[in-house]
Amino acid sequence: MTAETPLTAPTLSTGAGELPAVVLDIDLAQPLAPVPAIAADGRRVLQAWILVRLFSEPLGTALVHVPTEGLEPAVLAAALDKELAPRLRERGLATVPTDGIVPDGEPAFLAGRREALATAQPITIVVCTRERPGALARCLDSLLAQDYPDFRILVVDNAPVTDATAEVVSSAARRGPVSYLKEPKAGLSFARNAAQAAAAGEIIAWIDDDEYADPNWLAEIARALHEHPSADVVSGVIVPAELETQAQLWFEQFGGHSKGRGFKPDVFSPATAHIQSPLYPLPPFGTGANMTFRPGVIERAGGWDTALGAGTPAMGSEDTLAFTQVLLGGGTIVYQPTAVTHHYHRRDFEGLRKQMIGYGAGLTAAYTSLLLSRPSLLWPLLKLAPGALRDLTSKDSLRVSTLQEDFPRELLGANRRGMLAGPRAYLKGRRAARAKLRGSR
Repeated sequence: MTAETPLTAPTLSTGAGELPAVVLDIDLAQPLAPVPAIAADGRRVLQAWILVRLFSEPLGTALVHVPTEGLEPAVLAAALDKELAPRLRERGLATVPTDGIVPDGEPAFLAGRREALATAQPITIVVCTRERPGALARCLDSLLAQDYPDFRILVVDNAPVTDATAEVVSSAARRGPVSYLKEPKAGLSFARNAAQAAAAGEIIAWIDDDEYADPNWLAEIARALHEHPSADVVSGVIVPAELETQAQLWFEQFGGHSKGRGFKPDVFSPATAHIQSPLYPLPPFGTGANMTFRPGVIERAGGWDTALGAGTPAMGSEDTLAFTQVLLGGGTIVYQPTAVTHHYHRRDFEGLRKQMIGYGAGLTAAYTSLLLSRPSLLWPLLKLAPGALRDLTSKDSLRVSTLQEDFPRELLGANRRGMLAGPRAYLKGRRAARAKLRGSR
């Protein structure tokens, strides 16, 4: 890419007061730096949320209290060691070093990336967006900076009311392979299907406009495709880009986007159905904000259900349904936590509440779609119901065990109300989607 001035998004800040958590990205190969108790804007830093890497490989995360005097490297190292000891031992580290690591030759992780890049295939990145030019600009900046030999970017402008998105794309296209596609029918799944048609026969990596990608995001997707030739889908990990508000911290308490999947690679296929049913995605197989499909996979699954996703009454879960359909069709999903994107969570409580409703509604709406197309799945789903109920109510379940005392129980109630509303929302969304299709003919 050329060295022109990058696009920018608005700076977000809550001003004076307290910063719930500063988000840090630390590579243990480099010397540890102290963590100050006062942010650059004068706010008191209460905690540090840290993505810990070794030679760029993500090992895990830690949430560390920041005392009034700040965190000195030795104290930070002890805290990280306490949180991530098993993962560190796997990489041959007895303790967290404070002064970095000089490797004896090329680290194995970097050698694996280099090998994958030697056979890298062309990848099309798709960003579906609607009237968020600042966020889109930030996302495109990160995509144009990808350390990958062969990619293009397709931005799908969904039911635009202004030219703002087109203008951002036009600016980005002067710096790299960025193209524009307008989908007039409102709804994320309509936008996804339009992209799928425009990029037929191509590997498609999906990212949302409210994220930015690691520089090696595509390289790590390529690693997964190289190491798993049978993979139909690769899903990556999504970490917070900021934790500026309490609502963003609460979302992370609820599991963030990975909901307990963590940083252990995994493979899901018919051979693993006895370990985790394709009908019960908790932890999830992946998320639509960081997923890659080989050519033809989503078409064989029936495309993206236009009664699901953002912009519909169900509000989401077009991705969940697609993952389930791939697995039910005998496909393979690879969870590759080294393929990292960074997400800007909703900053206010009301936005988080609506998101929790959407998670619940989308999940049961996706089940409704599945049952309408495959009624024979009713009995297998009923057999999963007792376990699902335990996950909703048990204090040690994956769904709620990470919640702290300050987590508003109202949000759990909102999630459950969404679940009850999901089937009706799906039917309403399906009628609306059919009307849009008739109107476009």
